[in-house]
Amino acid sequence: MKQTLQLKLSQHLTLTPQLQQSIRLLQLSTMELNQELEKFLAENPLLEREDTDNDVPAVPAQMNGEPAPALQAPAEEPSTGDSPQTDTFSAEIDWGGEGGSSSGARDDSDDNDFFQVAAESPSLREHLYRQLTMTQLEPGDRNLVAFLIEALDEDGYLTQPLEELAQLVPEELQIGPEELHIALRHLQNLDPTGVGARNCAECLELQLFALPESTPSRATALAIAHEHLELLAARDFARLKKALQCGDDELRAAQRLIQSLNPRPGGAFSSSETRYIVCDVVVKKIKNVWVASLNPDAMPKLRINSMYANILQNNRSQSGSQLSHQLQEARWLIKNVQQRFETILRVSQAIVDRQRHFFEHGEVGMRPLVLREIANTLGLHESTVSRVTTQKFMFTPRGIFELKYFFGSHVATETGGACSATAIRALIKQLVAAEDARKPLSDSKISEILSQQGIVVARRTIAKYRESLQIPSVSMRKSL
Repeated sequence: MKQTLQLKLSQHLTLTPQLQQSIRLLQLSTMELNQELEKFLAENPLLEREDTDNDVPAVPAQMNGEPAPALQAPAEEPSTGDSPQTDTFSAEIDWGGEGGSSSGARDDSDDNDFFQVAAESPSLREHLYRQLTMTQLEPGDRNLVAFLIEALDEDGYLTQPLEELAQLVPEELQIGPEELHIALRHLQNLDPTGVGARNCAECLELQLFALPESTPSRATALAIAHEHLELLAARDFARLKKALQCGDDELRAAQRLIQSLNPRPGGAFSSSETRYIVCDVVVKKIKNVWVASLNPDAMPKLRINSMYANILQNNRSQSGSQLSHQLQEARWLIKNVQQRFETILRVSQAIVDRQRHFFEHGEVGMRPLVLREIANTLGLHESTVSRVTTQKFMFTPRGIFELKYFFGSHVATETGGACSATAIRALIKQLVAAEDARKPLSDSKISEILSQQGIVVARRTIAKYRESLQIPSVSMRKSL
C-alpha cells in the first residue's frame, strides 16, 4: 500500500478551558456554585467579593406548592441590569456481672475553644439507655435489656427471633430465650410505648394496653390488633363485623382508635437531614404580567482586586507572570458567572410565559412543555436547557419549584389538543378528594369522567398517575 500526503480542511468544535468552565458552572446548583467560588477565591488573589457578607440565605427544601416563609422576597421590579457536642450516652455491656451503663464526661475548662452548636435530639438507643440507668434492675438483667436495645431497628422493632439472639450470647453465661423474653418485657415497659415489639400487631397491642380500660372501643381494637389486623388492612369490613359481632359504629370507633396509634415508635428519634436550597429566580405578577427576576441574594458579587490589578498595570513587562495568568482566569470566571445567571433568567422567563395559566389557576392549568420548545425559542441547545433547569429553583406565589417541574409529557384530547400529565394528576387528586368514601371511584370510572371532559386517558395510565401520587387503590380507600 502506497503512502501519500493529503491536505484536508475541516471544522470542529474545541472545548476551550473557558467554555468548559462555563458548562460546569451552568450545571451547578446555587449552593454548589458558592462552594466552587470559595475555592477560586482561596486560590486566586486577584478575585474578591464586592460584599462583606458571604452568606447566601437559604430555605428548607419545601417544593411543589409548599410555602417557604423563611425566604425574603427581592424587590418588585425584575432584574434588568448586570444580571448576569451533642451530649452522647453509651452503655458498656459487661457480661461478667458488674456491668452497667457509663457516660463519658469531658473537661469543661476549655469550653471557650469550641463553637456553640445547637444540641441534637437523642437517638432511640440513647433515649432507652438513659431510662435503663434509672431502673432498679439487677446488673445482669440490665445488660440483657441493653443487649436487646442494640438489636432494635430504626422503627424500634425487634426483628430477630429471641432464639437467634440467645445464640449470640456467650455460652458460659447460660442465657436462654426465657431470660431474653423477661428482658424483652422490661424493654417494652420503656418509652416510647410500643418499642421492642416484634411485629406491627404487637406494637399496636402494647399501645392499646397502655390506654385506660375505660377508653371507648379499646376491647374491640385489641381484638382487631391481635387477630384481624389483615382484614382491617384489606378494609374487609363485612368479615370484620361478622368476626367481632359488632356494628358499624363500634367498628368505626375502633378503626379510628387504631389509626391514632403510632406503628413506628422509633420514627420520632430517627435523624433526618434537612436539605436547604437557594431560589435562583423569583416570579411575581407586575401589572397583570408574570415576570421572572433573579434573586439578588443568590447572585455572588465578584470583582478584580484593585491592588493586584494596579501592580500588573505598572509592570507590563511581567505580562507573562503568574499574576497575569490569574488575572485572565478571574476575568473568565466573572464573565461565566454573569452568563450563567443571564441564561437562567432567559430560560425562566420563557417557562413563565408558557406556564402563565399555572400561576393563575394552579396545577390544573399546567400545559405540556418539552426542553426542545424552550431551546428553539431561545436559540440554545437542548442540553443547555437541561443543565439550566436541573437543581435551579423558582420562588412563586404557589410555592418553590424546580425549573424541571414545569416540563412534562402530554396526553391527547378529543379536540386534537394536548393536556399536561401534571394537570391530569391534579384532576385525579380533585376527583379522589371529592369522592364518596363509601363508594370510591375506580380507575375506570376516573378515566370515564376525564373522557367526558375531553381528556382521553387509558385506565392503566390513571393507575400509574394515581400510584405516583401515592393514592391507594379503590379497595383501600373504601370506608364504612
